[in-house]
Amino acid sequence: MTTNAPITLFYSPQTRATGARVLLEELKVPYELHVLNMKTGEQRQPAYLAINPLGKVPAVRVGDTLVTEQGAIYLYLADLFPEAGLAPALTDPDRGAYVRWLFIYGSCFEPAVVDRYMKREPGSMNETPYASYDSLIDLLEQTMKKGPYLLGERFTAADLLWGIALRWTTMFGLVEERPAFQAYMNRIGSRASIQQVSAEDAVMVVEHEAAAARLKATS
Repeated sequence: MTTNAPITLFYSPQTRATGARVLLEELKVPYELHVLNMKTGEQRQPAYLAINPLGKVPAVRVGDTLVTEQGAIYLYLADLFPEAGLAPALTDPDRGAYVRWLFIYGSCFEPAVVDRYMKREPGSMNETPYASYDSLIDLLEQTMKKGPYLLGERFTAADLLWGIALRWTTMFGLVEERPAFQAYMNRIGSRASIQQVSAEDAVMVVEHEAAAARLKATS
């Protein structure tokens, strides 16, 4: 372990924070969950806005270091614990592709999916951060066809990010299902870390919904 500093994950189930928790499980490091019930608006209260003024999860505190934004958290944690082997080193030839896929997710994939879902007409291919939705999805498909992982035979933290993202976006019809995506999701989804966190998330969601219902009944 590179650091003995305490790790706190600011968390809400079945959100982008799920991936950060899966990563921590894969890194096999101790951490504390600070759970926020987003159904009752805890993420918009002053206590959490002092952590992340945007009121989003995940956020991670490692000692005195605070990191927000999913891609940044993946990059930071996987580098912090190199012994887990989930991030190519700075001098590794695979580093460029690894970082590229971490940033394509937040910089290109999410904007493309949201624009399509909202039926917003994107700008020209020179104006959008993702060129076009179709070109981005085709790039992703071609990469996953080569597989089995984004870096070929090498499994990295980027695969956790994308495996979970594709599971949710295809589940809700935001991204069309393609055989290469399904095969990739099956490989990533079979990992014990994802199965464990998904099961615990399902229980937590029920508890949060019940708490929100009680709050509504008394208001």
